[in-house]
Amino acid sequence: MNIQRWIARRELNWQRLDTLLRQVEKKGLKSLRAMEIRELASLYRSVAADLARARTQKVGNTLIQSLQSLTTRAYTQIYQGSRRQEWQAVLEFYKWGLPAVVQQTFPYIAIATALFLLGVLVAWWYAWQDPSFMPLIVPESLISRVRDDRKLWMGSIVGIEPLASSSIMINNLSVSFGAVAGGITAGAYTTYLMIFNGLLIGAIGTLVGQNHLAYPFWAFVFPHGSLELPAIFFAGGAGLLIARAILFPGKYRRRDALKSYGSQAAQLVFGIVPMLVIAGTIEGFFSPNPSIPDPLKYLAGMGLFVLLVMYCSRKR
Repeated sequence: MNIQRWIARRELNWQRLDTLLRQVEKKGLKSLRAMEIRELASLYRSVAADLARARTQKVGNTLIQSLQSLTTRAYTQIYQGSRRQEWQAVLEFYKWGLPAVVQQTFPYIAIATALFLLGVLVAWWYAWQDPSFMPLIVPESLISRVRDDRKLWMGSIVGIEPLASSSIMINNLSVSFGAVAGGITAGAYTTYLMIFNGLLIGAIGTLVGQNHLAYPFWAFVFPHGSLELPAIFFAGGAGLLIARAILFPGKYRRRDALKSYGSQAAQLVFGIVPMLVIAGTIEGFFSPNPSIPDPLKYLAGMGLFVLLVMYCSRKR
């Protein structure tokens, strides 16, 4: 191989790669056009091959080191730089994107919340009017513990907090994903989950109220419920968005409507996962802790809810 001729033929590529890398290192990958990004990737592969050839032919340490530096810089910008931009995009979504999509989809979230509250009211009404209603919703063992022993059940979490917390997270995620997936049933399953969970909360709330245990019960619920329940309402709203695309695509073709509304639903799902993880951690470690005074639990729950409302109301 004629080394000088090979270097002369390849040197323009090396210089071009160096020029592109200087721009990326100074202004970021977004400063390049799509064509230049493809060129950057192509030149990286080409120079990496040149480096391998230079090592094989032993063309000299200076050139090998120069090519090694070029390939290292290119690798850093193409791979690590893209990962950094991905993390920046994630942070940007949680900073501004999630509040924006919550505001855009608020009517659907409000309908899901209304379905839940309907379940609460129905359970409260029937639990007071018909004693046979309670066992239809609440397990007999829980009813017996509250009515006969005058005790709540949350103390069973104490001592197994990590296991309880992970189980709670999995359960909450299952309910939420079920509510989202229920959209493909034209919203029927989403509606069922919202109403059923409202019935369950309403029945249990009435049970503890009838047996004078409401204050410690709601002290347990408030800290994690301030995030857990809104997350479930968001999931219900996501399911109803999918149902809207199926039932009422409007001026769009149904496939296009599913893409549009499905994108918003996916963003809501992406947003509720950390909410449920935090809520599960609180429910496992903070809410049942007997050493924490009940007034502090109420304050923590109300404080978290206020912060959530302020966060979701943010505008860029």
